Amino acid sequence: MAASRRGQPELQVRLPSTSNVSTAATLPDLPPISALFLINFDVKAGYTVSWKAAKPGVELEGVVEYKSLPSGLHTVSEDLIYFVHDKYAGLSAFVNAPVEDSEVRNARMLAVGVLVPLSYGRLGRAWRHAEGLKAIAAALAVDNKAIGLLEEYWKKSQDDQESAVPSESIESPTVTFQTPSKLPKGHTRNRSASDGAALLAPGHRLSPFHPAWSLTKLLDTFGPLIFPIQRAALLRKRILISCHAPVQEACNFVYDISILSNIPQPTFELLSSNSPPHRLRPLFSIGVHDIPFLVEDSKSKPNTNDPSDNEIEAGTGWIACTTDSILAKKDTLWDVLVTMPAPYSSNAKHHIWPKIEGPGGVSIKATQRDLRRFRSLKAGLARLQATSPGTSPTTPGTATVAQEADDPFLDEADEKEVVEPLSWTALAYNGFMWWASAGEQARAERAEESAREAELLSDLSSARMEGPRASADLSTSIASLTPRRTSSTNPDPDEARAELTLITYFHRLTTQIMGTLADIVESTSDDDDDDVVGEGEDGNDDAALLPDLGEEEMDARGIRIESDAVARMGLDVWSAADAEFVKLAVKTYFGRRAYVEGKGVEVCGVRVC
Repeated sequence: MAASRRGQPELQVRLPSTSNVSTAATLPDLPPISALFLINFDVKAGYTVSWKAAKPGVELEGVVEYKSLPSGLHTVSEDLIYFVHDKYAGLSAFVNAPVEDSEVRNARMLAVGVLVPLSYGRLGRAWRHAEGLKAIAAALAVDNKAIGLLEEYWKKSQDDQESAVPSESIESPTVTFQTPSKLPKGHTRNRSASDGAALLAPGHRLSPFHPAWSLTKLLDTFGPLIFPIQRAALLRKRILISCHAPVQEACNFVYDISILSNIPQPTFELLSSNSPPHRLRPLFSIGVHDIPFLVEDSKSKPNTNDPSDNEIEAGTGWIACTTDSILAKKDTLWDVLVTMPAPYSSNAKHHIWPKIEGPGGVSIKATQRDLRRFRSLKAGLARLQATSPGTSPTTPGTATVAQEADDPFLDEADEKEVVEPLSWTALAYNGFMWWASAGEQARAERAEESAREAELLSDLSSARMEGPRASADLSTSIASLTPRRTSSTNPDPDEARAELTLITYFHRLTTQIMGTLADIVESTSDDDDDDVVGEGEDGNDDAALLPDLGEEEMDARGIRIESDAVARMGLDVWSAADAEFVKLAVKTYFGRRAYVEGKGVEVCGVRVC
């Protein structure tokens, strides 16, 4: 473990040659299609597959009609639905168009969808087909006999697959790590870098329908609640988002949260060999027909002997969205339930927040530290947006004042709804320290906290984001992702700087947590080894007969996490929820039991608070 930390793997990004890169509008840039289908609504039979084309062995009947069309779509005019079926990612474009035909009740509802291999990413880059599918669906809504459009799209995709260059040259840069000659035990199989690494390579634009465009909307929708959600995702919990139609935004949020909870590869190498995968499995849209799968999956155990990502991820947690309220009521199927506000709530005078709860209706809220971190992050994003050409960079103080002026969390009612109240212990501590140090201690602690936030935001608010600094394991997860500018005075609107900033920030936050825990676990293990060696040096011949410490005994001995370490992780030292998170993280990723030491004040050796 120590050797791995001293020899951090270096991320290298090999870009496709420009001769093999076509425009986003041409079909060769699209991922290969394993199946193409059309689903129509029949007033008697319901949704039926009326046309299909698929490669041998791809099952469609009795599957795609349910996954492509979640409940409630009849209330919207159009939607994009993402789903996962077996080893394929699916995308369907739904259209609900009024027509003068009494046989279909004056409304034609249909969906045109594709299945693409998951080998192209956690969503198979299916969003690249969104524009084409939406156009075909709109045309079929006008003329349902224009099947030739589907046949042409299928034939074109198959012809281009035969003549296409290798997938990595078409789709994304190749991301590899130069690892030390001696790797730690475990986690030696090849893994892709986090999707943040392949999100936006130099000279490449983010596709118009890429789910990552919704990252800023995710932050605005959840506010500081995004941090407890990310921590639940890091623990690889089963997270279900209960929403209403349309589901495109919820599917985008599923993708975003999965991306934000990635563990960067260099950090992942520091963890136990029995750790869950480096990413949270996204299932996207699910429904009542997926209940048997969810039940069976909860009984599964990861198959660490199989190199297949699907086998390793089985039973390790997931994130999905659903419009079927019955799934939200079955709290044995999920660990965290996120209930989204109704679509019409966007017109409310006050912001309506999502509701997060665990089984049994236990409410989950953001901590006081999360609230301060959220304000700091929003201020950093404001500075980033203010550094566009033609405007002078905003100073930190000015940006903070401007941000707080529009900050909805200045509303006390909002804070009570989404943030844990300040504990009595924290109130007593703050009052005592203010009296004892005339406020100096509180200011010093806030200054240290601000310094940690500045480290997370470093190099993210400059006018031009440069490559990673030499000292940054923090930024290795998305190194070399310099957004391209067409010129110094003409910024590229597709460079997705804010989205890239958010991914970088959360990956650094994850590294801050996991790296701190890895250091503590390693130092504790070294102390245990020193104790055993010391017993042998005392001249006790029986010391040589001491057995090696097994996993169970190591777990029983546990490790102590001091409050200063909790603060270094960016967590709330006063929050019982954050203390529980630390315990679960140590158990999940290091196989050890942790004891979290709370913060307090001692007078003459007596703890007073």
